[in-house]
Amino acid sequence: MRVMALSFTRSKGWPQYGLAAVSGAIGALALAPFDVLPALIITMTVAVRLLDACASETDQGGWKTIRAAWMIGWWQGFGYFTAGLWWLGNAFLVDADQFAWALPFGVFGLPALLALFNACGFALARRLWTPHPVRIVTLAAALALSELLRGVMMTGFPWNAYGMALASILPLAQTAALVGLPGLTLIMVGIAAAPATLLDDTPIRQRLIAPFTALGLLACMAMGGLIRLEQPAEMREHVLLRVIQPIIPQDDKFSMANAEAIMKTYIDLTLGDKHAASDPMDGVTHVVWPESSFPFILGREPVALQMIADMLKHKAILITGAVREERRISDSPQGTKGERHFYNSAQVVGADGSILASADKVHLVPFGEYLPFSDLLSQWGLRRFVTAPGSFSTGEALLRIDLPGLAGVTFLICYEAIFPAAVTPQNQRPTVLVNLTSDAWFGFSPGPHQHFAQARLRTIEEGLPLVRSANAGISAVIDPFGRILKALPLGQENALTSPLPRPLPPTLFAKTGFAPAMILIVLGLLSSLWIRHRLLFKRHRSA
Repeated sequence: MRVMALSFTRSKGWPQYGLAAVSGAIGALALAPFDVLPALIITMTVAVRLLDACASETDQGGWKTIRAAWMIGWWQGFGYFTAGLWWLGNAFLVDADQFAWALPFGVFGLPALLALFNACGFALARRLWTPHPVRIVTLAAALALSELLRGVMMTGFPWNAYGMALASILPLAQTAALVGLPGLTLIMVGIAAAPATLLDDTPIRQRLIAPFTALGLLACMAMGGLIRLEQPAEMREHVLLRVIQPIIPQDDKFSMANAEAIMKTYIDLTLGDKHAASDPMDGVTHVVWPESSFPFILGREPVALQMIADMLKHKAILITGAVREERRISDSPQGTKGERHFYNSAQVVGADGSILASADKVHLVPFGEYLPFSDLLSQWGLRRFVTAPGSFSTGEALLRIDLPGLAGVTFLICYEAIFPAAVTPQNQRPTVLVNLTSDAWFGFSPGPHQHFAQARLRTIEEGLPLVRSANAGISAVIDPFGRILKALPLGQENALTSPLPRPLPPTLFAKTGFAPAMILIVLGLLSSLWIRHRLLFKRHRSA
């Protein structure tokens, strides 16, 4: 079996690249909603064997084999991200007459860019590669570093990092409270790659070092996670949430012709069945509606605000997504004029219909809410998916807002919830995260499941509860251990009523951010470098 595996992975050129791409695509099965964690073992085992084959080639300068490793890493990443992100194509079909032509660029172009980080991780791993079992740590540290950089460079896109494979197993996911998603990626790659050493042509004891270490690490993580999950979640007094999931089609949301019907849907879901034995709003203190709930500027529509006030009946306040307009006076050669700025915001509406607070989205979606290099790309016929009088402006910073009856709220709009170590205001720890999103762009694909899984992991990292209202995704109330108290499944138009858990004390990750993961990555790379130099020294002495 070892001979067959080695001969297969030693095939050069396109057979090697094809194997890398297929193994990467298989690894995407470890992500939500499939959660087949062993699939990543295939991906990483193939990765190790392909890197072994690169390392066995003679190349005095080393650059030839590093370039080969870079190509293998790119193809593996391309397969992984294409299989994990194909559902992005759904967004191009919402307004198919305008965007369908660009579908191949979205489905294959983004994975091609993301695969560059994977390629750099493979190249770094090859530079430190040895025949020693420590090469498992080498690959894990190199890919963890490349994934961490992917999450912060060029606005960042940490979607579907390898560590997300551990997020679906709640006891194992508790380790995120210590090391966050980058640390989970380091651990996951190491565990998934460990079985590759069973195919080594070395004494059996040496072949078993990595697999047994991986099993021991998994056992420790599971035991620690189970102990942590024995803690009950404490609920906040005098807070009862009513979270709405309305299922408004994406192509209807931005049409003023549908404004009345949309408002009626929200209000009917909030108030529930009039003929029910009990009032669903009884005791409710806070109502939560999803992102961009209206096809109009809420602050300019007194009729809509009055409808909301009538619905609340002085019993609750409303948290809702809405587009906010701000006019600024600027001086220009033509004279003083007012500039209109639009924000994708969360707004709080009081029981009297007044807007009490607003928080603007800080991390905008490229091509969705603004067009990068707009002067150039607009000439090619490209524009944003979201219709608005102009590109959305970026909010200044995440805020901690004290609401009536609910102090310390931080709003995360849409995919702002996917960024580890970037979901709380600096030096202002909130008591709850509120994630307002749509997800209607992606239908019944894996996209909404993956988005939900990443938002859920933030609760474990930060030790904070999360309230999530999705238009057509998965709405839920989640405690600070990642346990789902109540949820509405994908595609179900409904409302849920739930108490709100209290936050935990700040976790290690909440206090230190990426520092623990970076320490582990550096230690992994240094240990690889030390073993490499020791083996080279022995080889020179024997020569």
